[in-house]
Amino acid sequence: MRFPDMQLARMDDVAGCRLIFQDIDSLNRFRTNFHKARFHHKRKNVSNKYNYIESPKSTGYRGIHDVYSYDVNSESGKHLKGLLVEVQYRTAVQHAWATAVEVIGFITENQPKFEKGDDRYNQAMALASEILARAYEEEKGPFPEKSDIEVVQEFLAFDKELNLLNMLRGLNTASTEVSENRNSILIFHESNDLEVKTFRSATEALAALFELEKELPGTDIVLVKADTSEEVRFAFKNYFSDARDFIRLVEDGCQKLSGKKQIRAKRRTKRSSGRAKHTRR
Repeated sequence: MRFPDMQLARMDDVAGCRLIFQDIDSLNRFRTNFHKARFHHKRKNVSNKYNYIESPKSTGYRGIHDVYSYDVNSESGKHLKGLLVEVQYRTAVQHAWATAVEVIGFITENQPKFEKGDDRYNQAMALASEILARAYEEEKGPFPEKSDIEVVQEFLAFDKELNLLNMLRGLNTASTEVSENRNSILIFHESNDLEVKTFRSATEALAALFELEKELPGTDIVLVKADTSEEVRFAFKNYFSDARDFIRLVEDGCQKLSGKKQIRAKRRTKRSSGRAKHTRR
């Protein structure tokens, strides 16, 4: 839909592999050695074509990509020969930011990953990237011309308007409150409160989801379901746990750049049970 003339065979990232490193030096050492590896897959790009650490995207995305053409000699795999595979290299800090962007796209109608939707989310996440780059990696992001204080103040202004960090913090709270019920619905109210409803059966949860979507057409509602309670917890973790890293890194980064400790507002979370029909704060 974004690229009407795009053909599937021409896409760089139909298949992909992501490698996450503790720091930029480790990333660069591995990538340099990987480029010397003796395999038949062919790297299609020059070394720095997709280096978004040296040249961050306007969205704030930072990382490095390589695109390889897959090679294979086996008869069974010959139909895959020439498939383009994208290898992504990120530091843990860059990954925390990228995951938070995915979460925002998942739980709101905005897509800061593509600079679509409410521009305040786009600006807030780009500024957050700048904070992380300076505070932890001695690099610059998409706003190299701004001072440290300007970056922090502008981010905090957007955070206050959007209640961004508290929204993400509420998701982390929800991840610790999953009961033995196997299905959970997250309701993100316009007041920025998060309500969690849990259900023992998928049938009950699905029926409730349809009703809630009718009752609350303008509200973000997400169903998380699995066969066991442990899998429900894993689903929460998979979607939301890295937002906790992002929150910590941004808050500490603001303190590092400004020299001032930031006040952390508490998040109110409501939880209710699909069977008991009760709500508690």
